[in-house]
Amino acid sequence: MHKPIVIIGIGEMAGVFSHGFLRSGYPVYPVTRAMNLNEVANALPEPELVLVAVGEADIEPTLANIPSPWRQRLALLQNELLPRDWQCAALPQPSVISVWFEKKSGQATKVLIPSPVFGQHAPLLQAALAEVDIPCYTIESDEALRYELVRKNVYILTTNIAGLVVGGNVAELWQQHEELARAVASDVMDIQQHLLGQPLPRAELIAGMLEAFEGDPEHRCMGRSAPTRLARALTIAEGAGLTVAKLREIAAR
Repeated sequence: MHKPIVIIGIGEMAGVFSHGFLRSGYPVYPVTRAMNLNEVANALPEPELVLVAVGEADIEPTLANIPSPWRQRLALLQNELLPRDWQCAALPQPSVISVWFEKKSGQATKVLIPSPVFGQHAPLLQAALAEVDIPCYTIESDEALRYELVRKNVYILTTNIAGLVVGGNVAELWQQHEELARAVASDVMDIQQHLLGQPLPRAELIAGMLEAFEGDPEHRCMGRSAPTRLARALTIAEGAGLTVAKLREIAAR
């Protein structure tokens, strides 16, 4: 009998993973906003895994309040995620998946490219996604994890923020507005470099972003979170004293 899996947050992504875990034979226990984490942890102190599936805006307070019995059992899947997010909460290294598939209400899951998975629970996450026909692969090093997290951040922030100006899809963004996309990506990488505290392989990251563009050329640029992402990026840039001229220009519009 498998131990249960706890999922904090019950949005569309949580639904995809829940389906995979259930098909793998694991009982799944959801944790909603109305539930007390410590009370659930007292009832389920030794789950197989605790998957944090809240949105980006909720990740900091959620990680700050992870109950002690769960600290060694975490897996994270958020956009705009970096090691500093769990390090600031003094958490041990969690398992992490950089999600490269999309799930919207009433629509089937759409895969852009295979999703990389890192950490002790990588086999469990990979097996669960295989049950629902979502490809992923394991990465082994901290360096590879940092690259994959930054690559996803560059993709999501560049497309969302540039999309505020030109709309359209990612193929049109690159074919018709490459100069804009590169300028936004450069500012985004300035911010990511500041947050990571080390130089970035910028040409490699652009190539990685373009791989995702090719995986789903019709992927829309501007999601509903785009204005919030821009505002969050500018707040970080202000605190770090970064110029980010293109992001400021877009915000001024």
